[in-house]
Amino acid sequence: MSITSPPSTQPEEDQPGPQPVPQEISAGRASLYRGFGPLLRRLHFYAGILVAPFLILVALTGLAYAFTPQIDQVAYHDQLHVNTVGTTRLPLSQQVAAAQQVVPAGTLAAIHPAAAPDATTKVEFSLPELGDKQRTVYLDPYTGQVRGLLTTWSGATPITTWLDQMHANLNLGDTGRLYSELAASWLWVLVLGGLILWWRQQRGTRTARRLLLPGTTAGKGVRRTRSLHATAGIWLALMLLFLSATGLTWSQHAGAKFDLLSATLNSDNIPLTTGLGATGPSAGDSKHHGSGGTTRTQADLDAIAASVETSRLSGPVTITPADEPGHAWTVAQTDNTWPVHRDKIAVHPHTGQIIDTVRWADQPPLAKLTSFGIHAHMGVLFGFANQIALALVAAGLIVTIGWGYRMWWQRRPTRHRHRYRLGTPPPRGTWRHLPIPALVITALAALAVGWAVPILGWTLLGFLILDAALALARHAQSHPATAQDPK
Repeated sequence: MSITSPPSTQPEEDQPGPQPVPQEISAGRASLYRGFGPLLRRLHFYAGILVAPFLILVALTGLAYAFTPQIDQVAYHDQLHVNTVGTTRLPLSQQVAAAQQVVPAGTLAAIHPAAAPDATTKVEFSLPELGDKQRTVYLDPYTGQVRGLLTTWSGATPITTWLDQMHANLNLGDTGRLYSELAASWLWVLVLGGLILWWRQQRGTRTARRLLLPGTTAGKGVRRTRSLHATAGIWLALMLLFLSATGLTWSQHAGAKFDLLSATLNSDNIPLTTGLGATGPSAGDSKHHGSGGTTRTQADLDAIAASVETSRLSGPVTITPADEPGHAWTVAQTDNTWPVHRDKIAVHPHTGQIIDTVRWADQPPLAKLTSFGIHAHMGVLFGFANQIALALVAAGLIVTIGWGYRMWWQRRPTRHRHRYRLGTPPPRGTWRHLPIPALVITALAALAVGWAVPILGWTLLGFLILDAALALARHAQSHPATAQDPK
């Protein structure tokens, strides 16, 4: 790829003038190239200069988040592990009762039984003052000893929560989410545009070596930098497109369109049936303790724990109380490392009877692919190897962007005061080279992309307006007489 490489800003010895379209190219292809080529270079240039800082932020925060499992093990070792591995664990009801004594005003939100012999049990409680966060008690499952107390978010530790929000929205809430969606949206333009530009740059001499390795004859200066920049982009292209696509699936605006597509294709996750009907004890029945805290009777939790053994849900699981009376509790596997285990069961809270079961194997293919993509994006799906791959991609992206800025600096105008620092806009009348069908298809495609990825659509419109303004400014500068007020 050749990010930030508009030919109009090169030194004259590197770019003597407009490059003619080779004669061997058909008239139709020549028209397309003359019409789209300059615009593509400008979009690639604008994105490289203006969006690259957001991409650097995404890469750095994503790199830190990918290694949160290791960070947590260091920062919260005492909370996550027991001192001595015992032989027999306390009943789950006793563990939850011990946790309730630490947070007497809390309402039970979730239970994470110890998933390894040396791991602690985590019991989450909701408190009004915490909003969507929880107070989590970490317990020794063998003795009931409290190992720690943290404020968590969906089971994530404070450090993991902070890094997650930093990556997603710079800890600025919904407004901050625009930065990551902007970066993910424009990454497609950078990657695909760069691939096309580099392919065109190598016309007539295309070989696997010239496309995939830095040129040995590139010399020094901007040509050498461009060669390094482009070949690095080639190697990173697939992973960057993958990270962009998976990131957009849970973004604020494009994510909503993806959810709509999943619903239209009937590819949402199969829901778990939790209704208990009109008979039997209500799932909302509870016993209150202390100053308003809520827990369940001993028989409830032990029966639910027994149902986990009966259903053979292996690995880490999360037990979640019913949201409202008349519904079952849910027990879900949370093993997101390959091979994935994500079965779910609905359990009667008093009898332990399994009301419904949803197997991961039965989920729609698109739902599975989405889950795989998200957890690979997070560095979880393939464990440590996944983390290393993400680290290499993040480092490669930062270096590639650095080479892009270096090209910009090497090609900056130094001798011609009339050159624009952002490069010369495409020649006026560029679109006249395009056949009408190509214009119609392009307009429809732009509308479709703008609908599916709204942030890309609106900023693309803004970039086109900016480019048109630059063209008008240059025209006025070149023809000052026509620009004067006739009065």
